[in-house]
Amino acid sequence: MLELFIILIIIGFGAGILGSLIGVGGGIIITPALTYMGFPPSVIASSSLIAVFATSISSTLTYVSKKYVNYWLGIKLALPAIPGSIIGGIFTNFVLLEDFKIYFAILLISVGIYILIKNKIISRTIVTIPKPLLYSVLIFGNFGAGIISSFFGVGGGIIFVPILVIIYKMKMINASPTAQFTLLISTMTGLITHIMLEHPEYSYGILLALGSFFGAQLGSRSIQRINENILSKILSFSLIIIAINLIIDYIKKF
Repeated sequence: MLELFIILIIIGFGAGILGSLIGVGGGIIITPALTYMGFPPSVIASSSLIAVFATSISSTLTYVSKKYVNYWLGIKLALPAIPGSIIGGIFTNFVLLEDFKIYFAILLISVGIYILIKNKIISRTIVTIPKPLLYSVLIFGNFGAGIISSFFGVGGGIIFVPILVIIYKMKMINASPTAQFTLLISTMTGLITHIMLEHPEYSYGILLALGSFFGAQLGSRSIQRINENILSKILSFSLIIIAINLIIDYIKKF
């Protein structure tokens, strides 16, 4: 049992570092680990969200002190995500672990590809998109981010960050902190939903959160000193490899 506790703290620590640096949410590391350990989807998502919430608090506190956060935009993105996070938490009651694996594999591949090509995406402009369509993208995109965050326990940074850098033309040094602030709001809603449904395994979640909190402190204080391109490529290929393994594991069941 002690060995398991140590492993969970280490997983949380690594997830906290990556989540605060790249802005995609530390749950993208935690959820695969818990999936391989065979927990039910509701326990995976809720326990991971405890850690993601801790990461968001830790990162946001540091970013606030450095004045990197745009509060108005963070709240604006969080509002559509709140109802999505409630729905995502409820959905975990109705999915089997094997199906959860294949859904999560698809998400991992999407995240991996996004991280790999995000600089090319960021360099593009969408100012020619009509405002009604733009507002629809913002509302439904953030609503979907809330569902993804609460259903998988990963945070919605994969959607929040691109919206901030592409639509609002934010630099990454402000986009990731603002995304973390948005995650803080949406994750709290999703976590409350999971708690009301009695999903979390609190001992695991607290250990993951403990590691994530300190990992996020290290990551958020290192954001100006880390070679983001190298880190992004390593993480991208790692996520894609994990996704392939999950798909292979799913196929073996047939």
